[in-house]
Amino acid sequence: MRIPFTKMQGAGNDFVVLDETRASYHLRPEHYRFLGDRRYGVGADQILTVRPATQPGVDFAYVIHNADGGEVEQCGNGARCFVRFVQEQGMTDKARIRVQVQHGVIELEALPDGTVTVDMGAPRFDHAALPFVPGSLAHRTVGQAELWQLPVSAGGQTDTVEVALVSMGNPHAVLLVDDVMRAPVEAVGRAVQALPAFPNSVNVGFLQVLDRGHVRLRVYERGAGETLACGTGACAAVVAGIRQGLLDPSVQVDALGGTLRIDWQGAESPVLMSGPATTVYHGEIDLPEHPWLPEVSKVAA
Repeated sequence: MRIPFTKMQGAGNDFVVLDETRASYHLRPEHYRFLGDRRYGVGADQILTVRPATQPGVDFAYVIHNADGGEVEQCGNGARCFVRFVQEQGMTDKARIRVQVQHGVIELEALPDGTVTVDMGAPRFDHAALPFVPGSLAHRTVGQAELWQLPVSAGGQTDTVEVALVSMGNPHAVLLVDDVMRAPVEAVGRAVQALPAFPNSVNVGFLQVLDRGHVRLRVYERGAGETLACGTGACAAVVAGIRQGLLDPSVQVDALGGTLRIDWQGAESPVLMSGPATTVYHGEIDLPEHPWLPEVSKVAA
């Protein structure tokens, strides 16, 4: 099957975007893995599929699959690329659109300077939203945030890390570090994701606070490993920092791949994320009916 696609990126977080507004390609998890593979397919952190809305008052729906083929709930950088895609493809002439995702509706606005602002909705902290099953894990309260002590085995030793938990439509565990570039992102990220306390796994953010309006962030994502940027991870990290009394309501987030702006006024107010969204190229790919990938292709390029 030969299908068209668009390659896009937002702050280095890269995507394959598919248009299923006219007809479905009926792709299976192995097809998404093939598309996301950087040796045999196109290569991407996530695959975004544009579909018709299924409820009134909404312009589009879209579905997100990680590079491992699993469907996920939300992707902030992908949402910005989404709005650029539907505009550039002539699918809408609106600057502000409403988009249906797995667990609700988000609002996106394309700005004249080329950036896109996404209303990500209000963060959630209840355990069911992640989900999180604490069992006998210890925790303490700092400001408005609950910080949970998680036992992790990394580098041949067992240690404890302290995380704040935030759902931005997908689950995040955020831990503070002194130097994000020296943080053991992969080892600790894998260890936290493997804990039974997170039955659906979790995205793990490593947050370095530079001052009250400026942070650095690295994120180890479910199904993708470390990415150059994570939009929902930036939202979750800033929310966690604000609730601990460390950050102001508007924060610049420096990810490995670029810069995002996160605004949150607290309580039930929505988190606003602003940043770039860029089309890289358009193409077509022959997608095998039964894609096969050797294990070596799953090693990060």
